[in-house]
Amino acid sequence: MKTKSQHFLTITLTCFLFLTLPHSIKAQNDTIPKQKSDFWKRLQFGGGLGLSISNQYTNIYIAPGAIYPINQFFAAGMGLQYSYVKDADIYDSHLYGVNFITLINPIPQAQFSVEVEQLRANNTYKATPYSPEVKDNFWNTGLFLGLGYQSQNVTFGFRYNLLYREDHDVYGQAWMPFVRAYF
Repeated sequence: MKTKSQHFLTITLTCFLFLTLPHSIKAQNDTIPKQKSDFWKRLQFGGGLGLSISNQYTNIYIAPGAIYPINQFFAAGMGLQYSYVKDADIYDSHLYGVNFITLINPIPQAQFSVEVEQLRANNTYKATPYSPEVKDNFWNTGLFLGLGYQSQNVTFGFRYNLLYREDHDVYGQAWMPFVRAYF
């Protein structure tokens, strides 16, 4: 039986694919000159990288993505992400998944975003003298609303996870800053 978040994700993915994939109609007559699509010329690639290392802590983050500008005000895209976090004496965590994003630019400097994110979390908490090793594996769905300042191809801002749950979430809080770049 599917949960509400799985139904929501299925509907979101279907709508995203229907609205963003290029459609073509073939006429009965092949004498009409074919126009070359500019889809690949307009597609923008980007994403994020992160690395944080200290004495007993490691955090590696890789998130490639692509967007397609529909017009000067709207863009839609998707991305992948992987994150590895390890605290030597406490836990290690692998997070991986996919996200779909819609960007709205009412003016060139302001960017609103709606983002759906589906992550798989594989966490292992180390054994202690008082407890055994614990594995906590789960799916985490996020629905983010964001607002950012855009300067050329880079946007700085904050996003809020509407589906944040303190008891079972991969993030420490619902609010989080972001830096987004597409070229």
